[in-house]
Amino acid sequence: MTEQAKVPAIRFAGFTDPWEQRKLGELALTYSGGTPSAGNSAYYGGEIPFIRSAEIDCDSTELSLTVAGLNNSSAKLVDKGMVLYAMYGATSGEVAISKIKGAINQAILAMDASDMAANRFIAYWLRRQKKSITETFLQGGQGNLSGAIIKELGIPQPSLDEQRQIGSFFSNLDDLITLHQRKYDKLVIFKKSMLEKMFPKDGESVPEIRFAGFTDPWEQRKLGEFGSVAMCKRIYKEQTSEQGDVPFFKIGTFGADPDAFISNELFEDYKRTYPYPTPGTLLISAAGSIGRIVEYQGEKAYFQDSNIVWLEHDHRLNDAFLKPLYSKIEWGLEGSTIKRLYNKDLLSAEVTIPDGREQKEIGQFFAKLDSLITLHQRKLELLQNIKKSLLDKMFV
Repeated sequence: MTEQAKVPAIRFAGFTDPWEQRKLGELALTYSGGTPSAGNSAYYGGEIPFIRSAEIDCDSTELSLTVAGLNNSSAKLVDKGMVLYAMYGATSGEVAISKIKGAINQAILAMDASDMAANRFIAYWLRRQKKSITETFLQGGQGNLSGAIIKELGIPQPSLDEQRQIGSFFSNLDDLITLHQRKYDKLVIFKKSMLEKMFPKDGESVPEIRFAGFTDPWEQRKLGEFGSVAMCKRIYKEQTSEQGDVPFFKIGTFGADPDAFISNELFEDYKRTYPYPTPGTLLISAAGSIGRIVEYQGEKAYFQDSNIVWLEHDHRLNDAFLKPLYSKIEWGLEGSTIKRLYNKDLLSAEVTIPDGREQKEIGQFFAKLDSLITLHQRKLELLQNIKKSLLDKMFV
């Protein structure tokens, strides 16, 4: 490796020295723990949190140990602020700074460089290297890592002052990501709660919460009373290509990125000749993950027949209201191996609905709430992408 390769692409002002290559085991005290006998009840239920590999980033644990459990096993204590590295199973390669003082088992490697800044630097470097480490030492994602492997890893190391700057920067970025994650989670929980309270419970005709001015009971109806099921014209495989003019969404790419396209000429012909959704139409997945909803925004796109459908209704239903209404329906599904939503299932679905004015109010409320949730989701994704990019550019 050349001297130039030991300098990151982005650095804080005032740091110019090249980073030094060291073995991770030279920089930190490392050890793993063990598990007390599961058959001895005297070892469990005490005051010592027992941290397992899936809990390295948690502030509480499912199990706890007694002093006897700790003393009569290979379990080892770790302090808050130490680096915890998961070595076994599905969590192999995950890393975190311990949020609690507790005991660890044999699936975790603890590391302590005796300085919080150095610990943070090691943790962020290991996080950046996760893919490389697991691809190098785990065959096809199978098997376990070991303390011996991790201690021998070569880590480019800057001065402690630069480590402090880098660790503090990413710690603040993580705090910001956590803040937005919490806001997003609270909004999702709030929406779920309002869906329960703004729609009548089974057997009732009025919801718990209503907008002012609405007192009439809601009516029990079937979706088939409002319209019929519509779908696009069938597209055959030979009519598609990996690149093209118009995205063709199959059930596997519904709501995601397309992997097939059709020509603009075919699109315009089929759009003109056969059923096609209008902007605002709610498309429903009739196979795969049943009942997923995507609102058609008017973009050029074509959708797989029978697997992606919509209710062509007479507008006694408000589309904005229909979206939360769909989420309340428990679809009657048929099929043993591959479940699917048949047209008759959609049309026979029983719903309780208010008049058009109340539908509009409820629809607008949930549309605004969905927009707010989407906004926080995008902010969260942006911050996560920024972090990923900076991990690549601020480390060697």
